[in-house]
This record gives sequence, structure tokens and C-alpha cells, in this order.
Amino acid sequence: MSASINVSAPVADALAKNRPVVALESTIISHGLPRPRNFEAAQEFEQILLDAGVTPATVAVLDGVPHVGLDADGVRRIADEDMAKASVRDLPILAAAKASGATTVAATAHLAALAGVRVFATGGLGGAHRGASSSFDESADISTLAVTPITVVAAGVKSVLDIAATLERLETLSVPVVGYRTKKFPSFWLTESEFDIDWSVQSAEEIARVMKAQDELGHGQGIVVANPIPRDQQWDPAEHNRVLDEAFAAADAAGVHGKAVTPFLLGFIVDASGGRSLEVNLDLARNNVRLAAEIATAWSKLAG
Repeated sequence: MSASINVSAPVADALAKNRPVVALESTIISHGLPRPRNFEAAQEFEQILLDAGVTPATVAVLDGVPHVGLDADGVRRIADEDMAKASVRDLPILAAAKASGATTVAATAHLAALAGVRVFATGGLGGAHRGASSSFDESADISTLAVTPITVVAAGVKSVLDIAATLERLETLSVPVVGYRTKKFPSFWLTESEFDIDWSVQSAEEIARVMKAQDELGHGQGIVVANPIPRDQQWDPAEHNRVLDEAFAAADAAGVHGKAVTPFLLGFIVDASGGRSLEVNLDLARNNVRLAAEIATAWSKLAG
């Protein structure tokens, strides 16, 4: 573990005693949810873990120092302050500038793994953007998981992305993808997409065994656990498709390109859905945190 990372006392103690720990990203709080709802959500995600006997490790960079595990003031800061959205490549720049940043999936996975945390709950992965074959626009989440030994629980990738291309890239980079009680890859706000998953697991204990086997085989990749939102909580598919079409049309009309596209689309979708997409987002995040708690508990028993 790098000496430049601040690991909170509760996280360090849990890791030393082989108790379950789950990492949480901070961009969903700082950039993904409106205030003050974001602070409430951050507290709720941590409380879900605590209630399950799991130590939460929310990750962020504060004043240039990467933190794995935040105290109450740190959680309040990521909710209240305007922070940079920090991927892995931004970490040394933030450190040198003593600046703060909310960590993406990539940066959270990187820092959590350095600290020894093996399970991470997020909402949805970043992936290949539509048109990535010509724009080369692909999230660093994918390449980071190719070299980072952490298990990420996610409700697939946001449906504004190219799901097929994302799955192809994960296959090329040898990142295992397993569906939790499903053989259909989830589509974030929707329970399933049209794309199949080769492997399905039925329990947290089975996922822990996959993690152990991966370690024993000398693989350094992460594992993606595709955890679909329950069907009764998903966004209405017809409304979802209509709003997405409107969002892409609006982005084209506004001439939005590059990394500005996804934030534009997601902001448009929240407004156009009357907040429905936001509520589904919170439901699926809670669902992922609960499963991650089960996996971390199973892993601590198996690894011990």
C-alpha cells in the first residue's frame, strides 16, 4: 500500500482483522446527484453497509491526499464542495496541486485496491461511447479494471453508452463479467439489455470463490458483477427509450461533443424524466451496495 494514501482508521482496522470492507465512489455524490439529496444518499449508502456489519470505504481526494474511507466531514465535503471529477490520470496532478477531486469508478478502483480493499459498489460502469470506433471515446473504467484486482458490483453500463462495444472491450482485456442471477447484461435503468452474459452466479459465496480462483491463477484483472435492478424498480422501458431518443437529438442540436456528451445526456434525462431516472439510479445503487456487502462478507470468511 502506498504511503501517500490516507486509509481511515476504521478501514485500516477492518482490513487488518480481515473484516468485510466495501469501497464506494464519490463522483456519484459530487456529480451524479443534486444537493442536498447527494449528502443524504452518501450517508444512506454507508449506513446500508454498517447495518450489514461491513465497513464503508468512500474514496475521494481531499487537498491532494487520496482517502480510502472518509469521516463525516469528508463525506460532507464531497457533497457540498465543487470538486473536479478525478480519474486515475488526474490523481498525480491533484496531489501536486493539493487540490480535491471526487473519484470516478476507475480512480476509486485504483485507490481502493492499493489499500487492499477487494469489493467495490457503484451505480454503473463507464464504457465505450456510441461512435467510439471513430472517436476512440472510451472510459478509463474499462482499462483500469484490466489491471486492478477488485470486484465491482454495477448495474451494467448506462444505456447512453454502446453496451455491445463495452462488452467486447471487457472480453478483449480479459476482465471477467458474471451476471448475478441473470444471463442478460443489465442496462442500468433497465433490468436487462439484448446482450447475453456467458456466466451467471447465484450467490455471494460463489462470487467469492471466483475471486479466490482468480487470485490463485495469477490474474491481475478485476471482476465485474452485473447486478440488474429488480424488474419492479426499473424505469418504464417505453418512457426510457423515448427520453433517450430526445436526449441524443438535443445533444446533436446543441453541438455537444467529447467528454461533455455524457454529462449533457444525463442532465437532460433527469429533467425530461421528471426525476424518474434519478429515483431509479438511487434504487439500483442501493441494490448494488447491498450485494457488495454480501460479497465482502463472503470474501472475508473465505480469505480468512
